[in-house]
Amino acid sequence: MNANQALWEKGDFTRIADSMRESGEALVRELGITEGLKVLDIGCGDGTTAIPKAKLGADVLGVDIARNLVEAGNRRTRELGLHNCRFQEGCATELLGIQDASMDLVVSIFGAMFAPKPFDVAKQMVRVTKPGGRIVMGNWIPNDPTLVAQILRISSAYSPPPPEGFVSPMTWGVESHVVERFTAAGIPEPSISFQRHTWIFRYPRSPSEFLAEFRHYYGPTMNAFEAAEKSGRAVELQQELEKLFDSQNTSGRNDTTIIPATYLRVTILR
Repeated sequence: MNANQALWEKGDFTRIADSMRESGEALVRELGITEGLKVLDIGCGDGTTAIPKAKLGADVLGVDIARNLVEAGNRRTRELGLHNCRFQEGCATELLGIQDASMDLVVSIFGAMFAPKPFDVAKQMVRVTKPGGRIVMGNWIPNDPTLVAQILRISSAYSPPPPEGFVSPMTWGVESHVVERFTAAGIPEPSISFQRHTWIFRYPRSPSEFLAEFRHYYGPTMNAFEAAEKSGRAVELQQELEKLFDSQNTSGRNDTTIIPATYLRVTILR
């Protein structure tokens, strides 16, 4: 198991994904899904965007590096009776077993951005997309003041330094880096466009209880707390994150959490 797989198999991201379903469905409605469209969802988790695409009639393959999330996704499709959606283990840097130019639409929402070797990721996404097809990415933005960018910023301050050669996943939220990676994969720069969108996290309890989900089930935050406990800074990390979650809650209630988070949506015309 590589480090990236270990990170995303840690905890249970389905607990976080439950707060992301509504925005996942809203995004999919904007993608122009049609009956029989061949779609690849990379870093699909348990199907936050893959399953809504299948419900609209697309033929969907979800790929994720975390085996527990692949199992959870396949379990959800069985429960929903969706025969046009399946999930398999795989890495965005290779996409083994997926043929060249086989997909009408390739989507990765907060998924492929966390894979290593970003130039390889871009090359693979382009490779499997049909001429005339599209690639859509959703990426968190570095130094953005909203929730996830701040969780990752705060967590990194309490975590051990990354290994040599590590490329931050947040660089996928910088337009110039995205252009560099996809032009290196053969995409003309005018075929790459960017928009900023908002993702809404909805959780039916207090912000502190929502934070507990991240502390116990979200790999990057779990690692940060483990490191903070060893250095005697766990209380400090907890307080910093509690302040963040409380300040970002827009519900106006203490028993409900609604937090908007800004992300960069990348659209590439193949």
